[in-house]
Formats: sequence, structure tokens, C-alpha cells
Amino acid sequence: MLPLSLLLAFGLLQPNGTVINFDSDTLGRVPPGWSISTASRGMPPRWEVRRDLSAPTQPYVLAHLSNAAGADRSPLAIFDGLSLRDADVSVRIKAVAGREDEIGGVVWRYRDPGNYYLALANALLHNVAIFRVQNGRRVELRVPVPHDIEPNAWNILKVAVRGSRFQVYVNHRRVLEVYDHAFAQPGKMGLWTMDDSLTYFDDFRVYPK
Repeated sequence: MLPLSLLLAFGLLQPNGTVINFDSDTLGRVPPGWSISTASRGMPPRWEVRRDLSAPTQPYVLAHLSNAAGADRSPLAIFDGLSLRDADVSVRIKAVAGREDEIGGVVWRYRDPGNYYLALANALLHNVAIFRVQNGRRVELRVPVPHDIEPNAWNILKVAVRGSRFQVYVNHRRVLEVYDHAFAQPGKMGLWTMDDSLTYFDDFRVYPK
């Protein structure tokens, strides 16, 4: 966990939570305090800070840019500053491109690259889904819900985590709810993409509950 002094230096602490907009970070680099998964198959993940004048908080975003397709390729960017059991976790996502997938997701109760929970918004299939990733295997916790996720447009994806209950929201509207008991301990939060998705993220927020 990052020390309090370092969090204050990055401007990450807010009165009731943590808000990260990447606007003070260095272009072309992974932001301080984030770890990149190397467990993806195929081409290594490439995460970096990039300029995007459409960003909700300008001018920078965190982007996943290695858009080569792979066998079940799931690049992760994990925020190392917090480990929580219950929280509201949200991010603004823009699916920029992808032939096989145009997806962005939020991760919580992350243990390692093969064990965590995941909610995703899919701009290719226009749906929202929630999974448990356990021992590297993605398990669907319920049937994906149709939702109007447009490519090259910013959407807010939020998960409210309370014990075994997980509620997923898109643009402040609740779209699904599930219960799962597999991972009950605190874990880290982060961001996720899949296969050849080129995806931008901005305004990452975590509010402990």
C-alpha cells in the first residue's frame, strides 16, 4: 500500500475517497502507484498515459494500446494504493477500437492476475456483464444485460460492493445485481480490457464503505 505522504503528494486523497484523473502524470508512462499485469497471453499489455481532448477531465487519460488479438487475453492495470472489501468503484470508459472486442472493465477484490471480480461494458455487443475470475478461468455470474454502450463515447461504469452483493451501474443507472461468496476478503481495485480492445479510462474513483 502506498504511504499516506505519497498519496497526498499525488493528490489522490479526497475527503471521502480516492479520485484519480491522470492529469498530473507523465505522458507515455504507466502512472505511479499502478501495476500492470504480465499474465496476459500473446502480446504484452501496453498501458500508458495519453492525451485525449474528449476526456471528461482533460487533458490526460490512461489508455490500453496493445491491440493485437490473443487467446483469452486480459490486460490489467491494478491500483496499488488501496485494498478494500466493500467500496463503490467507478471509472469513465471509452472503447476506441477493436476488431474482436471493444471492452473496458472494473476489477475489485483483486488477489492476483488469476483471481478477482470483474464488471465490463462491451461496445461491440452492447451489453454489460459481471464475472468471477478464479484460477485464471472466467466464470459468468449472470447472463449479460443488453445496454446501449456506444464506441468512441464516454460511459461511467460503477460497481457497488457490499459483502456478497454486487450492483453494477452504467451512467448512474443500475443494470444488474448478483450475489457471490467466493472472494470474501479485501482486495485491490483496477481496470481491465480484453483481446484487441483499444480502450481509454478516466476519472477512476474508489469510495470505501
